Amino acid sequence: MRALIQRVKEASVEVKDEIVGEIGKGLVILLGVGEMDTEKDIKYLANKIANLRIFEDERGKFNLSLLDIEGEALVVSQFTLYADVRKGRRPSFTKAASPQEADTLIEMFINELKSHGIKTSKG
Repeated sequence: MRALIQRVKEASVEVKDEIVGEIGKGLVILLGVGEMDTEKDIKYLANKIANLRIFEDERGKFNLSLLDIEGEALVVSQFTLYADVRKGRRPSFTKAASPQEADTLIEMFINELKSHGIKTSKG
């Protein structure tokens, strides 16, 4: 699994003029699922992100986690995180999981974040 995270004050994902996911303060997580990813990878990454101390405390130091600030998460599937551009000029996505497999694992990832008590939306 590969995740690109961004701290946000609020965020939403809109598809065809309809909001499909939105959060307040927390993290947007662009999540790529690889063909070899397992439930063990999901648990590890969800725990890492939930406890990653990347939010500022009262002294301005990165000392607080998503759990500490009672933040939210917006998870967005992003297979392009598995792009391989080492050869040629067209990216290869052969290391990415199939769409069906990725959907299943992303739902498992969302449920794992929720099990940590994090309000989680899918975008």
